[in-house]
This record gives sequence, structure tokens and C-alpha cells, in this order.
Amino acid sequence: MRTVLVVDDELQITRLVRDYLEHAGFVVAIASDGPGAIAAARQIKPDLIVLDLGLPGLDGLDVIRSLRVNSNVPVVVITARADEADRIVGLEIGADDYVVKPFSPKELVARVRAVLRRVDLAGEGAEVLRAGDLVVDIPRREVKASGRAVDLTPTEFDLLQTLVRQPGRVFTRGQLLEAIHGVAFDSYERAIDAHIKNIRRKLEPEPQRPRYLITVHGVGYKLADA
Repeated sequence: MRTVLVVDDELQITRLVRDYLEHAGFVVAIASDGPGAIAAARQIKPDLIVLDLGLPGLDGLDVIRSLRVNSNVPVVVITARADEADRIVGLEIGADDYVVKPFSPKELVARVRAVLRRVDLAGEGAEVLRAGDLVVDIPRREVKASGRAVDLTPTEFDLLQTLVRQPGRVFTRGQLLEAIHGVAFDSYERAIDAHIKNIRRKLEPEPQRPRYLITVHGVGYKLADA
């Protein structure tokens, strides 16, 4: 059974999320503050973390930063923050998805399943994608650029492999959202911009002058075909 770590300082929310996730067949662990979340993640090694941004002790954004030093565990953010900038920052530093409070517990479970499903699907088969000096090893979920290893979160990996499968094709933000979610969530298209920015930071020798992930103004993005 898959283990999900739920981190929120509101007991009512953690109980609600726990009940729905357990009913869906997950093992659920709970933490109520930032330091507790980091300690639990290291000890339990969950398959996914549901993380509130407004945590005592250590902000949720700082928790993600700490996790991403040595872990690519999928993270679904839940937040009451109205400022979209906080949600975008969360995605840029490594969150895989987010929901805004108040949220439907059923939708949250669906998002958890969707993220884990993408991880599972990417691990099937023995496909290795290549585009120039870019190599994307699907079953190992590894990326190399000019022989250099590039560490990506699950969502970043899925987004990149979508582009690598069809070099030169221009994808709209909506098409990329559909490709990485695999389900019709009411997602925010600027989330794609945040993920692309993060991939460029990790992948590109000069992120401000990208050679791999090219912006097609007014349309979306493509992978350079040369």
C-alpha cells in the first residue's frame, strides 16, 4: 500500500484528508508543523506528501526547499493563500500540484492518484527518449543533458518527456496541462510557466537564453528539434 504524509496544523483538515485517503486505500501519516514534516519525510519515506503552506515552525515553502535538497518525493500543496504568487513559487521550487482551501476532499484524492499514476506509467517499459544531446530514461526517470545528470521532480519529468517525444512540435499550455495531469482538473495555466522556468534553471546552461525549451510567444512551448 502507498503511504501519504499529510501536513497541516488544522486538526479538522488533517482528519478529513486522512479519512478520505484511507478510504481510498492509502496508509496515512500525519505531521502538524514544518520541522515535523521534514523529520517524518526522512523517517517514513512516503510515496507522496500533501503539504499545507501556512505551517508553524517552518513555512511550507521552506519545507519544500529542504525536501528538494535530496528528495524528489511528489508534493501536492494545499493552501488558503489567495495570492497566486505563493502558489507559483511553490511550483517553481518543486511542488507537483496544488489545491486551494476550501477544497473538495474527493478532488484532492483524485490529484494524489493522478500524480502517483504518472510516476507509475513513466516507470513502465524500457523506453529511452533522445533529442540531440538530451536523454530521457523513462523507467529510471533520469535525465541527462550533454552527459550531465539533471534532477527533476515527477511533474517536471513528465512535462519534459512530453516535449521530448515530439521535438519541434509546439504545445499550448492547455495541452501540456492535459498531458501531465491526465485528468481534466481546473488547473491554472501559469503553472506550466512555473514548471518550465524550473526545468530551465536545472537543464539549461544559460536559463535566460534557452537552447532546449523554447518559448513560442502567444502559443506555448516546444523542444528544440536541432
